[in-house]
Amino acid sequence: MSAWWRDAVVYQIYVRSFADSDGDGIGDLAGVRERLLHLQRLGVDALWLTPFYPSPMADGGYDVAEYCDVDPRFGTLADFDALLAEAHSRGLRVLVDLVPNHTSDQHAWFAEALAAAPGSAARDRYLFRDGRGAEGELPPNDWESVFGGPAWTRVPDGQWYLHLFAPQQPDLNWRNPQVRADFRKVLKFWLDRGVDGFRIDVAHGMIKHPELPDTGLDKQISLLGRGELPYFDQDEVHEIYRDWRELFDSYPGGRIGVAEAWASTSERLARYVRSDELHQAFNFALLEARWSAAGFRAVVDDSLATTAQVGATTTWVLGNHDVQRPVTRYGGGELGLRRARAAALFSFALPGSVYVYQGEELGLPEVLDLPDGVRQDPIWERSGGTERGRDGCRVPLPWSGARPPFGFGPAGSWLPVPGEWARLTVSAQEADPGSVLSTYRDALALRRQHPALGDGGLEWLDAPEGVLVFRRGAGFVCATNFGDSAVELDVPGQLLCRSDAGAGWDGVLPGATTVWLSIDDKD
Repeated sequence: MSAWWRDAVVYQIYVRSFADSDGDGIGDLAGVRERLLHLQRLGVDALWLTPFYPSPMADGGYDVAEYCDVDPRFGTLADFDALLAEAHSRGLRVLVDLVPNHTSDQHAWFAEALAAAPGSAARDRYLFRDGRGAEGELPPNDWESVFGGPAWTRVPDGQWYLHLFAPQQPDLNWRNPQVRADFRKVLKFWLDRGVDGFRIDVAHGMIKHPELPDTGLDKQISLLGRGELPYFDQDEVHEIYRDWRELFDSYPGGRIGVAEAWASTSERLARYVRSDELHQAFNFALLEARWSAAGFRAVVDDSLATTAQVGATTTWVLGNHDVQRPVTRYGGGELGLRRARAAALFSFALPGSVYVYQGEELGLPEVLDLPDGVRQDPIWERSGGTERGRDGCRVPLPWSGARPPFGFGPAGSWLPVPGEWARLTVSAQEADPGSVLSTYRDALALRRQHPALGDGGLEWLDAPEGVLVFRRGAGFVCATNFGDSAVELDVPGQLLCRSDAGAGWDGVLPGATTVWLSIDDKD
């Protein structure tokens, strides 16, 4: 029997924006629990919760001040336990977000480090260094923050500390044995409570080159996933994951680790999912692929080939809380929506596991016109207001009703919800068999039921230019038209599902549309 995660559909919940139970405008764990029926009806296998730990919220909770508790804004440990128990009772597994690359600057360790002298054991938990220049007034090297600006901040005694993200997120020193031992305790704390696994934030960044060399480059973030950087994807990081894998395997039920990892090649990315390391790594290649048959096929072929070399399955990701929503990324408007629906069904039919970001099942677009005064992403501030940041994909979900915040909670919402989303609410789409939500539910139900889908192989079939057609197992075919005009396909069969609101199958595939067909395997 295949391990559950090899073909799982995992739903990402950005907790602040999912559902608010207490009327403070911020989503919380009790709100998630109240909406579990939505996920059960949607047909996913697991949910992944973004950070809900105590945090000053300098980066939406990815600046953690305490790893073994719940921020009061999101509830209590009792709320978490109740959510976990009910999710399990509904057949849903639960993954939690682990943020091991850095802590909050409000973490007790960092407060101790600031109070201690240079060279102390407390400072060695982080990456403090002397500066360059006659008075140490220059940063130790030229490394840049992912959020813009230098990756170093100077403290009053003259030393500098590394933060690859915001200054409120100091990087830990993962060569320090105490750091490794403490995080093993964190993992055990949540595993003992019954969580099914961890999504590991910045899994590629925990080990830095020991000499901290200059890169000699500007706009270093542009190399993420494309080139080599001395602070990402260092070989020693794999020692950590081999240790964690032993811990995961010591628990029953198939507990897993999922890497948010970027590497310069797909072969290097595959190292994170070797048989004695993590179970999955996010495959962002499909998310980054241009909307074209050639682009999507190249990603699929490369992804399947490289993960097969290490005996793993790949993951398919079209969106998350850090990137522009697919509807907008694929062109916006009705065209972007058609393409996003087609891309979703295409990905659901591929071998491996699928990750769905909240709101994709509603066809939500990116909110591009948020008022400057409500933006909270540190990218917005650190870029001097020149980059919008990621708030536009984090706007709270619309559940019901005719006015914002559309049932998100009993009061307002931490980011304003567009008034035109009334037609996109869950309740509005449930009544429409041709809606995005209905299509997702139908497709995910078929994915779970059809013996050819999930884990397994893929065979490409001949197709016209701009069209991809592949067969899965016995009797299943997926066809996607990446063009704008309809094409005729010589693929007889019965329609199982289609991404648009059409009905039946007459051999004509409209533009920006995916169909699933049941065929006679002898054809």
